[in-house]
Amino acid sequence: MQLAFRFQSTIPHLQMAKILHIHTALETAIICLSDGEKMLGERTNPSQRDHAAFLHVGIRELLRDAGMNMTDLEAVQVVDGPGSYTGLRVGMAAAKGLCYALSIPLITCNTLVWMASGTLDQPPEMLRCPMIDARRMEVFAAIFDADGQTIMPSSPIILTADSFNGWLRERHILFFGNGSGKFREICTDPNARFGDPIAGSQELIRHGIGSYEQRNFNNVAYAEPFYGKAFHSTMTPR
Repeated sequence: MQLAFRFQSTIPHLQMAKILHIHTALETAIICLSDGEKMLGERTNPSQRDHAAFLHVGIRELLRDAGMNMTDLEAVQVVDGPGSYTGLRVGMAAAKGLCYALSIPLITCNTLVWMASGTLDQPPEMLRCPMIDARRMEVFAAIFDADGQTIMPSSPIILTADSFNGWLRERHILFFGNGSGKFREICTDPNARFGDPIAGSQELIRHGIGSYEQRNFNNVAYAEPFYGKAFHSTMTPR
């Protein structure tokens, strides 16, 4: 899966659109409403097991507090994975149901792209590697440069001390996300950096309105979560 997203803080010549954003892929669920770059409201839920119960109630509350009806929505964006299987199914089902009922576009956002878009304040020469925990020594990971261009596409990896050596020989890499702690325990490369940059609703909104501007929509009938695939023991460039 090829990923690319400009980690820009603003979208020039933005067309205003009312978009519902749904993110239930990880531990904390996020739903928010936006009109252009303006966030109209936000709800979060820190308990992964409660995402299904939280989602539709939260959407109803967001619309009520913003003084909007469901029919005012012009698109729905959903984070489509990788992440929790149950969370991904819950979010995708809700997004597709709304888009189908309202005849509005569906936008999807890769979880790792969203995570990396929270690294705007990191040094531009440093690569970014978001990691999602996938049990044992397994993670989902990708590598991006400071402009959001994909250096390594989203991949399932079984971590070893030598993982990412090919890239680390040439560049500093910032590893972060809920899977990065496992790599920190075994990685001794001096070019490896570890941190905790935070992506949130504003990053969802930037991605959503950028995709809306570019008419980068998904087929509502055939869109499905990105669960990942068989795990690889090592990752080397090219």
